[in-house]
Amino acid sequence: MSAHTAAPFFAAYDALLARWPLPVEPLTVRTAHGTTRVNACGPRDGRPLVLLHGGGATSTTWFANVGAWAAAGHRVLAVDLIGDPGRSVHDGAALGGVPGLLGWLDAVLDELGVHEADFCGHSYGAWIALEYALHAPRRTGRLALLDPTQCFAGFRPGYLLRVLPLFLPRRTAARARSYLDWETAGTPPLDAGWREVYALGYADFPASRVVTGPQPTPDRLRTLTAPTLVLLAEHSRTHDAHRVADAARRALPDATVAVLPGVAHNNLPTAGADEVNRRLTEFLAAVRG
Repeated sequence: MSAHTAAPFFAAYDALLARWPLPVEPLTVRTAHGTTRVNACGPRDGRPLVLLHGGGATSTTWFANVGAWAAAGHRVLAVDLIGDPGRSVHDGAALGGVPGLLGWLDAVLDELGVHEADFCGHSYGAWIALEYALHAPRRTGRLALLDPTQCFAGFRPGYLLRVLPLFLPRRTAARARSYLDWETAGTPPLDAGWREVYALGYADFPASRVVTGPQPTPDRLRTLTAPTLVLLAEHSRTHDAHRVADAARRALPDATVAVLPGVAHNNLPTAGADEVNRRLTEFLAAVRG
């Protein structure tokens, strides 16, 4: 990625980060895989809340949420996923699959001195959060999954056909904007700044192989010890939200599961911010007792 192509993306990234409603402490964490950017805010002595964004969205995605969660006493640690668009730089060892991805997150938390945390992930970030909770149960306090993909059910076939062009060469911002507008049609428009960060990141960053894995089996899910909150977007085009809710309840009978009306997969954290913020704040407080 050249400085010329990077400039518009980083300008959009910084503009969205500037909209966070409280001071942000940008942290650069070094691991064997490269450097990881963590945008931190909230009380330094607050309970850590690790945020994992959806694929391509960057840690800036949480601008509508971090104020409420920091005000509730959490030390918010919003991570730019390594290998994704953002300010993390994957210039070290390859991740080498799911174990490497989880080891990278272990290393980031080690460097930050975080021994235990609550986790919240959206979309692909929710899958990482769930896998991490299964990988490191003693390090995981509470777990919130926002319209999680590949956790309790697969993708709709029609969705996969629609997103296939995103993986073809000649990546353009227009292609990403078209996908986002299709996915959120009929729901509140995506925040313009969020949309631009996603579109420019998609177009300007080298395509990297996404580290993913199979949906966790029922037997693995039964080993989950973290109290879990699952919030699904009613109009998500990635999957049928109500069917995923039913699957989540079967897999995790003790989890709190809800379908939030009027929102799509990509705008859930922003258009649904009031309800997401309230539910997550109450969930974290209630289970901590």
